[in-house]
Amino acid sequence: MNQRGTHVLRLDALARVEGEAALRLRVEDGSVTETRLSIYEPPRFFEAFLTGRGHTEPPDITARICGICPVAYQMSACQAIEDACGVTVDGPLAELRRLLYCGEWIESHTLHISLLHAPDFLGHADAVGLAREQRPAVERGLRLKQTGNAILEQLGGRPIHPVNVRVGGFYRTPAPEDLRPLAERLRQAREDALETVRWVAAFDFPDAECDHDLFALRDPGRYAVDSGTPAVMVGHDQGTAPREIQLAAFEQHVQEGQVPHSTALTATLDGRRYLTGPLARYAINGRWLHPLAAEAARDAGLGDPLTGAVCDNPFRSIVVRAVEVVQAVEEALRIIDGYEPPPRPAVEVPPRQSLGRGATEAPRGLLYHRYALTEDGTLTEARIVPPTAQNQKAIEEDVRRAVQARLDRDGPAADDDELTHLCERAIRNHDPCISCAAHFLDLTVEHT
Repeated sequence: MNQRGTHVLRLDALARVEGEAALRLRVEDGSVTETRLSIYEPPRFFEAFLTGRGHTEPPDITARICGICPVAYQMSACQAIEDACGVTVDGPLAELRRLLYCGEWIESHTLHISLLHAPDFLGHADAVGLAREQRPAVERGLRLKQTGNAILEQLGGRPIHPVNVRVGGFYRTPAPEDLRPLAERLRQAREDALETVRWVAAFDFPDAECDHDLFALRDPGRYAVDSGTPAVMVGHDQGTAPREIQLAAFEQHVQEGQVPHSTALTATLDGRRYLTGPLARYAINGRWLHPLAAEAARDAGLGDPLTGAVCDNPFRSIVVRAVEVVQAVEEALRIIDGYEPPPRPAVEVPPRQSLGRGATEAPRGLLYHRYALTEDGTLTEARIVPPTAQNQKAIEEDVRRAVQARLDRDGPAADDDELTHLCERAIRNHDPCISCAAHFLDLTVEHT
């Protein structure tokens, strides 16, 4: 690479992410002057599909947005419809929803950790190569994923695009004896989850930091998953107090806009770049981790979450995800151990003319839904804000910083193949779900 002049680096396809995108870098006289993450999947028009449908349909329709995190879409949709109709789902039904969500966190996080992200740190092109060298680690990840899938199948009817979820609750709820086999699997999964934390904590992490504002649900007393109030942390100093934003004011603070190079909308929070997902959740909710998960975080070098520790190295997000798997396992066991069947599988949700909002924590970050209903329950408007679209600006900035640091270190000796691999790693830190964001990686780097 000649450091003088203009150089363009292109990566045509990013492996080990869900969906398709492109990245274009422009370098002028050794400085990265443009980073452009182009999400080029065709728009999917789910918001248009929802318009004109009945108020009971969004959970089934939005689940098809993603095969990896369908529960996140179902739960946010249910919350928005129930909010519009003035109905609160609580007690055992709310706990079952949280249990279902824990299953999704377990299967999604372990898929990312063991099959998609770990190869980056261990010098392998893919999970197949990793399995040849570290078969026990990959098998451990598969066992954990199967445990998460078992929860989805038991409560949702099947592990992909669950069919047992409905507005107001479920079509069918389990008896306590139905959940006992899950509890046994989860107790076995606990050690696998802890060993996964120990495994990823030993990886060699590049020096990096991010200064994005952090955005996540905040649910005092417990680690936010399926409920809470949006909160923003400006600055990453330990002890920085999050500022809550009422859900009704979400769209006053989160502004979306279209850019020419992407089929996904990009977002700012109060005019600033921000990040949602594991790093944000850990900073805002870490003090409410289960004791075992908090201990695992401390042992993994993430600081003490009980005193507000913040992880600002995006490459260490894989460690935070592993801690969240321990959290989800412990939370699932808590729910099962205290489970008492609800008197009925769902509460009635009669329609009314209104506007409703819902937000939950998908594995990749905060997911927001808003629906407008007529008196008979017909949807006249729908809006969905997925986490990957919110993270697009933060991802671009992380890539820019990573490449700039390498150029500053290597100068003209910087190799395009190494830069391409570095860009892929920086993007995979955030486990982007491109298909969710479309409303990876074709990499172009220009050097001047």
